[in-house]
Amino acid sequence: MKAIKNILNNIGFYLVYGFWYALSLLPMWLHYVLGDILGWLLGSVVGYRRKVIRRNLANAYPDKSEAERRDIERGFYRYFGEYIAETVKFASMSEKSINRHITFEGVDKLNEILNSGQSIALMLGHYGNWEWVTSLASHVSAPDQTVALGQIYHPLENPVMDRVMLRVRNRFASKCISMNDTLRWVIGHKHEGHVTMVGYISDQVPLWWNIHHWLTFLNQDTPVFTGVERIARKQHQAVAYVDVFRVSRGHYRCEMRILTREPQDLPPYEVTNRYFAALEQTINRAPQYWLWSHNRWKRTHAEFDRRYQVVNGRVIERKP
Repeated sequence: MKAIKNILNNIGFYLVYGFWYALSLLPMWLHYVLGDILGWLLGSVVGYRRKVIRRNLANAYPDKSEAERRDIERGFYRYFGEYIAETVKFASMSEKSINRHITFEGVDKLNEILNSGQSIALMLGHYGNWEWVTSLASHVSAPDQTVALGQIYHPLENPVMDRVMLRVRNRFASKCISMNDTLRWVIGHKHEGHVTMVGYISDQVPLWWNIHHWLTFLNQDTPVFTGVERIARKQHQAVAYVDVFRVSRGHYRCEMRILTREPQDLPPYEVTNRYFAALEQTINRAPQYWLWSHNRWKRTHAEFDRRYQVVNGRVIERKP
């Protein structure tokens, strides 16, 4: 039975990836036409996650008028279709091609840190085309060091789609690492004498037992992941933020901003606070390019206090 399942998964992978790759060969202009149609369908016909989007926008921007929030909503749907089109195209884009569409400023700072023998935790959010940001790996150069490049991802439940996404994301020298394997991967390379640079998309919702810190983010009390900070502090890694700018359709500029080179010397959660402050500035600059359809605030502080307690730094469920 397991052998048959593996065969079916292999067939499914080649069918799905083959179709995706063939579709990616279409010219970019046609991808954007299809993306515009998809964005219109999702926003005006399907109403994809409209309640979540409107609730998020209303809570994040209570001082904006209803008309202003609707304008951000329409911009989000338009851009979401564009993002999907660009992600499909990414499957067959060469290094030369992707470099025409996304540029990175401040990479020399990252290379200098890596070449000094210090590893880097690279933090970013679901803003702009985060899939294209993985091409940063091709710009890393540290002549005096062996550099291992990684990006954290959440494995998909569907094994076929998980394998497809891994094939697409592993194209530019950066290896996808399951979140549960992050620390093991970092320490393993450290023991081999390698420096590492790992990218973390850190604006997701933590599970209840991973909530150790709350802060005000986009006008709301927000539980946040602190795992990146914990790893950086223990491993004495520098922490950098990727500030993404959408310059025009199909063109992005990313600025590398060093948040700290000595996270272990900062107060607890200061690195996390700096990251979310930087991400909030990015979002407020052009809100339509953030992933508003994500149910970011489904866990409340009141429910957490009712169901859980923190004992010796561990989150445990309260007894009934």
